[in-house]
Parts: sequence; C-alpha cells; structure tokens
Amino acid sequence: MSFDYSETQQMVAASAKEFAEQYIRPYVMEWDEAQIFPIEVFKKAGEMGFMGVLVPAELGGSGLGYHEYIAILEEISKVDPSIGLSVAAHNSLCTNHILTFGNEEQKKKWIPKLATAEWIGAWGLTEHNTGSDAAGMNTTAVKEGDSWVLNGAKNFITHGKSGDIAVVIVRTGDKGDSHGMTAFVVEKGTPGFASGKKENKLGMRASETAELVFDNCKIPDANRLGGVGEGFVQSMKILDGGRISIGALSLGIAKGAYEAALKYSKERVQFGKPISQFQGISFKLADMATEIEASELLLHKAAFLKNEGRNVTKLGAMAKMFASEVCVKAANEAVQIHGGYGYTKDFPVEKFYRDSKLCTIGEGTTEIQKVVIARKILK
Repeated sequence: MSFDYSETQQMVAASAKEFAEQYIRPYVMEWDEAQIFPIEVFKKAGEMGFMGVLVPAELGGSGLGYHEYIAILEEISKVDPSIGLSVAAHNSLCTNHILTFGNEEQKKKWIPKLATAEWIGAWGLTEHNTGSDAAGMNTTAVKEGDSWVLNGAKNFITHGKSGDIAVVIVRTGDKGDSHGMTAFVVEKGTPGFASGKKENKLGMRASETAELVFDNCKIPDANRLGGVGEGFVQSMKILDGGRISIGALSLGIAKGAYEAALKYSKERVQFGKPISQFQGISFKLADMATEIEASELLLHKAAFLKNEGRNVTKLGAMAKMFASEVCVKAANEAVQIHGGYGYTKDFPVEKFYRDSKLCTIGEGTTEIQKVVIARKILK
C-alpha cells in the first residue's frame, strides 16, 4: 500500500497546475463576472490531454486512470472550480458514457473528437420536474422505422448551448420504470434539437448550464447506446465515476480555500501578531487540514477500486458526499478567517464560497448519496 503519487502521476499533476496558472488564473474573475464559457481554454486542455483523460490512446485519449484524473481536476479546481466542473462533465459523463456503452463503430466515430476537445460534450438526465427522481422523466423517444423521434426538454445541462454532442437519457417505456429509459447520442445541428435558457447561477459561472430542447428531433437507431431500456441502469453506472469527479472538484475547492486562508492568516496582523497565532484561527485551520486529508484518502480509495474494475457505488457516494460537504465547510471557514475581506471579490475565497455549494447538489445531492450508501450497507 502506497500513499505517494507515482512519477507519472506527479508529472500529470504538475502539468495540470502549470496549465491552470498560465491559461486560467489571469482570467478567473473576468469569466466569472461576465459568465463567459471560454471554449478556447478547453481546446487547449484538449491539446494537453485533459479532455480525454480516461480514453485509451488508440482513440486519441491520454490512457490514464482515476488517480491521475483526480490530480488534474484538483489542480484546475484550486484555481477555478467552474473550469474544473466543465472538464469533469466532459470527461466523466458524455465521453465516458459513449466509451463505456457505445459499440466499436460509435466509439470510433465520436470518442476521438471528444478526447481532443474538437467537440465539447454534454450529458442530459435531469429535467425540470425530475431531479433526484430521474425515472419520472417526461422527455420521450418514439420508434419510427429505423429512427427515433425525441420530444421534451432537459435542464441544468453543462454545455447545453456550446456542446457539439450530447448523450441524453429519455423515456422509451412507462414512466417510473427503471427499464423504460434509453440513451441516445444527438449531434448539434440535428433538426429539432436546440438549446434553451441559459441559467444565471450563484457560482460556477464560467461553466455553461442550459436547457436542451427536442421538438420532433429525428435521429437514427445507430445513435442508440446499448439496448432499449438500458439507459437508466447505464446512467447509474456512469454516475458512480462521476461522483469521483465531483469529489475531486470538491477537493480542489477545499484545498484552494484552505491554502488562501492559511496564507492570509500568516499575513494578517491583529493585536500585534499574525492571526494564525490565535487559537480560534489555528483550530479552524487544523480542522480544515484534517478533513481535506480524509477527503483525499476516500477519493483515492474509490479511484483504486474504479481502476481495478471493482464496484465503486458505495465508496464513490461516500467520497462525493464527504468531500463536497468538506469543501463547503472549508470555503465558509476561509471567508470567516478573512473577515470583511473575505466578503469582497479582491480575495479568492469569495468565489470558492459561491462555487462550493454546487458540489453538494450536482450529480446527486448529499441526501441522495446517503440513500445510496444506506442501501449498500443494509443490503
């Protein structure tokens, strides 16, 4: 058992850190304030291999594992969590769904474009009235000859406007039936497929979130991923890996907030000494450091299981739940340590505070993670 990164993992982490410092940090607040989705940065990330981390080299990807994936997301998210979120959604949801459940022809057709960020990917499960209750979705696909006709809408979709391709899970059977949903790939420009409202969000504002709308959108049966009725089951498996992604995103936020707070506490002088020397502040830092360490260990244990091809449902949910709650707490404490300055946009903790909350909601709320964990331990 080793707790050290390998030489390759260290190089990957260093490369991601350098990328974030050079191409992201100078523009963080500009993108946040204007809600700019910087597509050119993701194209550059594609050149660096960060948009096809888990994709085999023969399909144009980096051929890396989940430990490296965590390292990349962590380093990017320490600088700008919204960019980390988009990298995570592209890799673990859209790309990974096609990679995991697509046939050879489908993988050869779409994966190389996604792995290099020639195309940006989206993934659609959530709808306006079906968040945690995904089986109650209203968007449908009806078979017509060798084609399917899609009608309905998805919301809260990362890259809903700018995405070039989307994997969507829609109802092909009875509502509420976990075997009544099927996954399809829909390319941008397909008649009847459009984007809708872009959300104006509290945080993660450089990561685009919008509706996907289907109005008699006709696609060939060749765009179906797996068998009819397998879409929901596929989604749950994809979310197992996705939860590791959100956990890594959370870890980056927590570390970014903690490092900013630690630095500030050593520089800020009150009553003749740095505030880090006051027990009230030092204990906050001690709690943050300990909980971040625990988050990291949980995440890498889940990554180990995922790399081994073992069931990661319970550990993935644990890691996501714990890391996301820790990142919210760490961001909150970082603002508190900064005092009034933490409430201004002159210091990075204000943005970490806003960005952090999504992590306890996206890809399964904290409450849903507890349902998943409870089911596993009570089985």
